[in-house]
Amino acid sequence: MAQIANASLVEQFLLPDTPAFIAQQYKNLHEQTNQQDFGLLVDDFVVLDTETTGLSFKECELIEIAAAHIEEGQITDTFQTFVHPHTLIPEKITKLTHISNADVADAPGAEDAVAALADFVGGMPVLAHNATFDRTFIEKVKGGKLVSDNWIDTLALSRIALPRLSSHKLADLAHMFDCAPVSHRAIDDVAALAGIWPVLLCGLLNLGGGLLQTLTDMHTDVHWSLRPIFSYLAGLQDQEPFALEQIRRELLVDDLPARMDAAELTLPLDPVTSDQIIAAFSPSGCVSRMYDAFELRPEQLQMAQEVREAQASGASRSIEAGTGVGKSMAYLLPSILYAQRNKIVVGVATKTNALTDQLVAHELPALDGALEQGVRYFALKGYEHYPCLRKALLATYTNLPLQAVDTNMRSQATIAQDQLTAIAVTLAYACQSPSGDLDSLGIKWRSVPRSLLTTTSEECVHARCPFFPQLCFVHGARRRAASADVVVTNHSLLLRNVAAEGNILPPIRHWIVDEAHSLEDEARRQWAVEVSDHAARAVFENLGGARTGAIHELLVQAVSTEGSAVITSLLTRAASACTRASIAMSEVFSAVAEFCKEQSYSRGYDTQTIWISQQLRDREAWQAVVEAADPAIDALDEASKLLFEAQREITEQVKKPKTELSADLRSLTNLLDGLKLIIAGKDQSYVYSVRMTRKHGGLVGGALLAEKIDIGTELAEKWLPETMSTVFTSATIAVGDDFTHFNHSVGVDSLPALEHKDVRLASSFDYDKNMSVLIARDLPQPNSPDYLEALEDLLFDVHKAMGGSVLTLFTNRREMERVYESLQSRLAAEGLDLVMQERGAATKQLRNTFLSQTSLSLFALKSFWEGFDATGDTLRCVVIPKLPFASPNDPLSKERDIRENRSWWNHSLPEAVISVKQAAGRLIRSSKDVGVLVLADSRLMTKGYGKQFLHSLPTENYTALDASHIGRYIELWRSSHK
Repeated sequence: MAQIANASLVEQFLLPDTPAFIAQQYKNLHEQTNQQDFGLLVDDFVVLDTETTGLSFKECELIEIAAAHIEEGQITDTFQTFVHPHTLIPEKITKLTHISNADVADAPGAEDAVAALADFVGGMPVLAHNATFDRTFIEKVKGGKLVSDNWIDTLALSRIALPRLSSHKLADLAHMFDCAPVSHRAIDDVAALAGIWPVLLCGLLNLGGGLLQTLTDMHTDVHWSLRPIFSYLAGLQDQEPFALEQIRRELLVDDLPARMDAAELTLPLDPVTSDQIIAAFSPSGCVSRMYDAFELRPEQLQMAQEVREAQASGASRSIEAGTGVGKSMAYLLPSILYAQRNKIVVGVATKTNALTDQLVAHELPALDGALEQGVRYFALKGYEHYPCLRKALLATYTNLPLQAVDTNMRSQATIAQDQLTAIAVTLAYACQSPSGDLDSLGIKWRSVPRSLLTTTSEECVHARCPFFPQLCFVHGARRRAASADVVVTNHSLLLRNVAAEGNILPPIRHWIVDEAHSLEDEARRQWAVEVSDHAARAVFENLGGARTGAIHELLVQAVSTEGSAVITSLLTRAASACTRASIAMSEVFSAVAEFCKEQSYSRGYDTQTIWISQQLRDREAWQAVVEAADPAIDALDEASKLLFEAQREITEQVKKPKTELSADLRSLTNLLDGLKLIIAGKDQSYVYSVRMTRKHGGLVGGALLAEKIDIGTELAEKWLPETMSTVFTSATIAVGDDFTHFNHSVGVDSLPALEHKDVRLASSFDYDKNMSVLIARDLPQPNSPDYLEALEDLLFDVHKAMGGSVLTLFTNRREMERVYESLQSRLAAEGLDLVMQERGAATKQLRNTFLSQTSLSLFALKSFWEGFDATGDTLRCVVIPKLPFASPNDPLSKERDIRENRSWWNHSLPEAVISVKQAAGRLIRSSKDVGVLVLADSRLMTKGYGKQFLHSLPTENYTALDASHIGRYIELWRSSHK
C-alpha cells in the first residue's frame, strides 16, 4: 500500500504530458533506492541546513544550524545548535520555524556556532538544498570558509535528476518519496535531505543515454561541484555516445493533424447559435458545472453573445467589461465551440503572464472537464522561452559567454558553474520532455545569457538543424499549437508575428485580445528600432579581433582545418573591419553626447531624451553626428558581409566550431540597419529621438531610437486584413462611453461601420456602496512649490485614518522619494510601516511583501498602476497624487503636436484617463472588497477635462473636500462599512 500511495503522490507532481515510461521511472525511484549501491557517493559526507531571520544576506542572521554525518548511507552523528542573533526574530519567522527569541537567548553567537560546525564537518563535502543560501550565511561569519570548500547544491541536482517534477522544494520531495517530513526546523530538514539524496542519485542514473558522460566531459577547465557526481555515476552505466536526436524520437508521439487555415476553407463557417450560448451559461449548463457556487451574470452572457456574433459575422468588437463580469469565460467558451465546430484555431492574446497562467492553469482545464468533447489548448510563447537543442549541444564544447554577464555581484567562477548547471538542466529536460519551455527550470538567468540556450526567429537555421522540425521544442510547439482549439499567447509574440508577416504563429484568423488597453504601447516597444552604445560595445567585445573574442577563436581553429586559407583570409579582413566599425561607432556616440549638451530635453529620473525634429537635423551639431555615422555605416556593412561569408565557409568546413558567429552577425546587421534608418530619418512612420543616461553628473550610455507613431495604422494595414474576426477587451478601454481613442490605437476605426461595434458592460460589483471616491479640492496645483508639503500632510492623514494598507501611485520618482523621506518617520512614530519602490527593486518581490502584510503601505510607480491584484484587507486605499499626463517634452508628444490638431486632447488626455481607471481598478477586486480612492489633484475640480476622469470611474459618486477634512471623513466611512 505504501508503494501505491507513493506512486500516487509522485503522479500529482509530474508535469502534464510526461511520457508514461518516464512517469513509471519516477514512481519506481523509492523502491530503486533500496536496490542500488552508490558506494562512495553515500559515504563520508555531511548534510546541512540553516534557519535565519529572513532572506536578505545583508540584513538577516543565522538562528539555527543543523548537520548530519552520513556513512554508508546512514546518519551516524548529528550537530544542532541555536544561534544568538543581534536582532529580534521576526514574528513571521517564528510562525514558520517555531524558533522564538527565548530559544536563542542563551545560544552561542554566530562565530562560536560556526566554529563548532567547522569542527563537526571536518572539511568533508557538504550537501544543502539551495546551497548558495546556507553557504553564504555561514561564510559571511568569521571562520565560515573553513567549514568546507566542497558544497553540493541538491536543489540544482534535483532539477537535473528529475526534470519532469513541477516542484523541487525539499518539503515536496520528502513528501512524494516518503522521507522524513520537513518542519522548517534545521535538524528535521537535514533528515529529510539525507533521505532524498539516494533518490536524486537514482534519478541521475536513469538519465542514461550517455548524458552523464557528456556532462562530465564538458568544460573541464571549470571547477564544478556536480562534475564528480556525474563522473562516478557515468562509470556505473554502459558506455554509449549521447544521441539526443534518437532520444527525442523515442519521446515524441504522433501529433494530431493541424487545423485548417480558416481563410482557406471553401465552405462557409458554421456559427455557434445564440441558444447554445444561453444553454451553456444557464444554471444547468456546462459553466455551472465548473463552479461550486455558480451565479448567472447577465453581463457575462451578453459578452459571450457579442463574441459569438463577431465570429459568426466576421466582424470586430471593442468590449469594455468591468471587474467581476467574468470576461475570460465569456470569450473562451464561444471561441472554443466555434473552433471545434469548424476545426479551426482561435487565438487569445494577453498582456500579463498572470492572466496567461490563469487561463492555462484554471479556466481552460475547467472547460476541458466541463465540455463533453473536452478542449485542446496550447500556450505559445516567444522563441526565447524554448530551449534550442542545437545551441544547447554547442554549449557543451563552445566557449562559455562569461563576458556577457555582469560580474559586479558574482565571481566569474560562480557564473561559469551556473552556466554549466543551466546546460545540464536543459539537456536533462530535453531527454524526458516531448514539449515544454525553460520558464520553470530554475535557471539562474542573471548568470546565464538566454542566447546560450535559446535562438531567435532570425537566428534559427531551420532545415540545417538536425532537430528541425519534429524534434525541436520551438517548431514542435508551433506544430502542436496548429492542432489546438485555442492557442493562448501574449501581446508581444502576436506583434512579433505581425512584424514577421505571420511566420512565427500558426495561421489564426479569429483573435481575442485581452488586456487590450496595453496593445498600443507593447506594439510601440516591439517595433521600435534602437542603436545603443552599450549594444555596439557588446557585439564588438564578443566578436573581438585577431587576438581576442570569437574571431580569434575561429582563426586558431581554422589553422588545423582543410581549406583554412579562405576562412583565415575572411576572418582577418573581418577583424580589421570590426575594429574600424568599433572605433567609428565610438565616434558616433561621442558626437551624439556633444549634440545632447546643446539641446533642450525631456528629463526623466536618470535619462535625458531629445526629440530629433527636422529643425534639429538642419543644425550643425546634428551634422556632426551624420558625418561620424557615414564611416561607421561603411565599416559595419563591410564587416557584416565578410562575417557572413566566413560563417558560410565555417559551416561547410569546420565540424565543431569553437564558437558561433550567427548571433553577433545578427546584432551587427541590426546595428547597421538601425543606424541607416535613424540617420536618414526619411521614414515618416517613425518619431526619432536620442536617449542619454545621466550618471555621476555626466552623460553616458547613449542610444538612438526610432518608434512607430501611429500603431493603429500599422495594425490596420498589416494585421487586421489577415484576420476574420477580432475581439478587443479590457476593463479599461473607454473614456466615459467613448471608444474613439482606443479604436484608433488598434486600427479598427478604419473598418467599415457595419464591421465593428463598441460594447460597454458595467461591473457586477456594487461600486456605489463599496467604494468611496474623495477629491482633495484645495491642494495647490501640482506644479506649485507648496504642493509636495501639502501632499505629505494629506498622505499622513490618509494613512493614519486607514491604519495602513495604502497604495500611493506616483508618476515621478523624485517626488516620490522626497515625500517618502519626510513621511516615513512620521508614520513610523504612529506605528505604521511604509515602504517605497526603490530604484532597481524587484517588482515581484515588492508585490509579495506588500501582499503578505495587511497593514503595510507602499509608494510605487508605473509598474503598480495595473495588473496588481490585492483582495480583502491587504489593500484598503489607493491614492493618486497627480494625474498621469505624458510629459509635453516627450518626443512622441512633440511629434504628434506638429502633425495633428488637438493632439493633447486626442492622445494625452484619454491615455491619462485610462491610466487612472486602471489604478482605481486595483482597489475592488471581489464583490466583498471595500475601499477608498483619494485623488489629490485639484485640477479635477478646476479644469474642464476633470469631468472626463470622474465620468470614467467605476462610480460617479464622489466627494470633494478640503484636504484637512479627508482623514476624518475616511474614519467615519470606514466605521460605517465594517
